[in-house]
Amino acid sequence: MARKKKEKIIVKLDLPKDDSTLTKLYAILAVSIFLGLASFTFWVTNSHFTTAPNGQPLFVNTVCKYDPNYIPTFVDNESCPILKDEPDILVMEPEDNWMEFLRLGQMFDVPGMDENISDVRPPQPLVGTCDVETAVPSDYSFILYDPEGKEIARYSGNTYANGDKCELFVDNMEKGNLYQLVIISEEEVQDATYRLEMDYYDGVPENMNNKSQWIGPEVNLGGLSLRPTIFLNFFGIGFFITFWPASFYWDKVKEKTNRMEEKFPDFLRDLAEYWKGGLSMTVAVQTLATSEYGALNHEVKKMSDQLSWGVAFGDVIEMFAARVGTPLVQRAISLISEANRAGGKISDILVTAANDSREIKFLEGERKRSISSYISVIWTSYGVFLGVIVVLAKVFIPAIAGSNSEPGDDGDAGGGQQLGNMVIRNIEPLFFLTIFYYGVTMQALGNGSMAGLMATGRFTSGMKHSGLMILMAILCFNIIVFSPDLIGITTLPALKPAAGTFSP
Repeated sequence: MARKKKEKIIVKLDLPKDDSTLTKLYAILAVSIFLGLASFTFWVTNSHFTTAPNGQPLFVNTVCKYDPNYIPTFVDNESCPILKDEPDILVMEPEDNWMEFLRLGQMFDVPGMDENISDVRPPQPLVGTCDVETAVPSDYSFILYDPEGKEIARYSGNTYANGDKCELFVDNMEKGNLYQLVIISEEEVQDATYRLEMDYYDGVPENMNNKSQWIGPEVNLGGLSLRPTIFLNFFGIGFFITFWPASFYWDKVKEKTNRMEEKFPDFLRDLAEYWKGGLSMTVAVQTLATSEYGALNHEVKKMSDQLSWGVAFGDVIEMFAARVGTPLVQRAISLISEANRAGGKISDILVTAANDSREIKFLEGERKRSISSYISVIWTSYGVFLGVIVVLAKVFIPAIAGSNSEPGDDGDAGGGQQLGNMVIRNIEPLFFLTIFYYGVTMQALGNGSMAGLMATGRFTSGMKHSGLMILMAILCFNIIVFSPDLIGITTLPALKPAAGTFSP
């Protein structure tokens, strides 16, 4: 006799679990606040607010361990990793190739570190290369002379020699005018060119501006020269990091809840129809568990599983209301629960609750549609404000700064401009850029908060708008406004050639 095959019983246990939504929110808030405070700290220690008596920001004095009353020298800066000056490469090449000559020279000026910065100047090594072509083999020389006419470097070669590499080195080019570069050939040179490369130190640290404020490493992106880690960015980034991640997460939670609320009236209506058809509430919910309710599917399935384990219908719907936790669902479930305990024709209560919920969601949708035009106005006004500020910062401020930097009649540079009885003093472009940037950021916080509160009534929604506005401001300022001349980057001098050439 064959054994009877045993049937497997599959039991789905959906035990109560702690809701981790708030735990995740608090974790995001904790990390965001920590990173936001770190950003604000970095910003404020580099800002004008914390400049010490020695002219250095708090950030520099702290990292380099400077006494706030001691003015550091260039040698001191070289001992601090964030203030170490890296050389810039200055290049000089002829505008046009030299042609058809035997002896030809070019005078040029060599820049150097400002004497007011330091008495100790680092060496400025120079590398010179040339390319000389003649119709027949010819010996030639590539020579550098100092301003006094003394030879400081020479390369001698032959135009047709194998492995001829015209190159010379100078260990240190002192600051001075009228250096001479000369090419001499025994036979007529048909074509010649040269290239000089010199290391130049300006005394300004690589990642700092001329006020020792952090501007960060340069990033070249599609022809744009950007300083994404400039200290000003951390003011906006601080607000963005502090509020936006948690606001974004909480809005996602609320959007999911809203999608559940939108399907809730359909669930109540179908439940009423099954009740009218003669099914008990338990069977009706278990049957509806196979239907499609979008974001509500998981909750309906959970109620079905709980009912299959013998949990009372009243307890199941109350647990459902507690999980969703919105006033709309709690109000409807409270009404249904009371009707279920009282007995009688519960289908009418279900239909009434469904209609009430649907009407509330309809009114919410109408409110969003009517408010959307005001949200557009807020975004447009912010865009116009940002555009005006960018134009002022990029066009107006440099023009004023440039006009005021011209020497006065007494030869004193930077004395300001006379306008009637009023004297317009010199302005620092970075100071005004800072004020503009702070204003744009605070405007983003205000406009964004108002837009979110009008749209949903939630502060988190406002912070989402504010965060996007702050990002827009950061991008506009970094791409358009934060040019080297406006953020305090010293313009590099050049190996300046004299006009024309000469025959030595």
